[in-house]
Amino acid sequence: MSRGAGTAVVAVTFVVTMIGTTLPTPLYPLYEQRYGFGGLVVTVVFATYAVGVGAALVVLGNLSDRIGRRPVLLAGLAAAVVSSLVFLIPVEPALFVGRFLSGISAGIFTGTATATIIDLAREDRKARAGLVAAAVNMLGLGLGPVLAGILAQYAPLPLDLSYLVHAALVIAATVALWFVPEPVEQRRPFRIEPLRVGGVPEEVRGVFVRAAIGGFAGFAVLGLFTAVSPSVLVQVMGRSSHVVVGLVVFLMLGASALGQVLSASVPERVALPAGCAGLAVGVALIGTGIATASLALFCTGAAIAGLGQGMSFRAGLGAVGARAPQAVRGAVVATFFLVLYVAISLPVIGVGAAAQAFGLVPAGVVFSAIIAVLALVALGLTVRASRRDG
Repeated sequence: MSRGAGTAVVAVTFVVTMIGTTLPTPLYPLYEQRYGFGGLVVTVVFATYAVGVGAALVVLGNLSDRIGRRPVLLAGLAAAVVSSLVFLIPVEPALFVGRFLSGISAGIFTGTATATIIDLAREDRKARAGLVAAAVNMLGLGLGPVLAGILAQYAPLPLDLSYLVHAALVIAATVALWFVPEPVEQRRPFRIEPLRVGGVPEEVRGVFVRAAIGGFAGFAVLGLFTAVSPSVLVQVMGRSSHVVVGLVVFLMLGASALGQVLSASVPERVALPAGCAGLAVGVALIGTGIATASLALFCTGAAIAGLGQGMSFRAGLGAVGARAPQAVRGAVVATFFLVLYVAISLPVIGVGAAAQAFGLVPAGVVFSAIIAVLALVALGLTVRASRRDG
């Protein structure tokens, strides 16, 4: 297989893997009915996914730099298919196990697949390859809720069929991945070396810090939105359709993918602060939509926040991936994603506990305000860092 065809296969496989990580989002109301738990348990289930991502990034984040990209990608696909099969077990603990394994697959795949796509690109196209990796990541995340919402609404077996379809897609992707060329030429013996947080090479550190600040704010917004949107749509706005839930989540993630494409035409030093500004405006509108039970404001805020998140995420990931030396590119990209998944998990846990204590609407409004302030802080820091670095 040529390097161009290999890039396409890895990109499609990336989409398939990330679809599995968001399949449960529109199904949580059905799980609440089946098992009789509340919103706090939903947020804990979501946080279990973030724990799996973090564990995989820390323990396996630099493994592909040692043994090659393809074996690690295959391990991520194995975790993805097992995760979908575990979700078919009709007991409550299976939700936690399935989400943890889904997090493991995402943690293995995000950094390694991104590094692989950049590795396979020509030297003059590595920045564009970073855009491709970021876009397919968000595209997969956005398609998951849509697929599950449509199947749950119109097909039989609403809590099973989505995972069966995903398992079949993963198996097909696994077969294709066997034929992708291995970009790591100098491989070393298998050995687990946990990722050293903070071990970013000095020549990448400046751009890494700027990218991590904007990325942290953006993924905090994603965490808040994906945690509260199913419950808000059902309990506050009276929208119980699984398709509507899936489409609203896709609105933010699809806007993120669009923001990534648009940001490719502007310099990094412009895209990062512009993205943070969009995040602040969007999450403020999300909070206002929750407070007023306005679906229009809620969706408008999701679209604006998604555009801002996409701009800051693409600019940061592309710069970090392109400037990291190949010998440590997998580890550097994995460290970047570790920062992002810490950000995506904190609001989920916080909003779940606050909603249990004070109610969903006050919790959603307060956490929207907190993340809007965080985005503004990130805006100030990225502008100052860009000016300092010239």
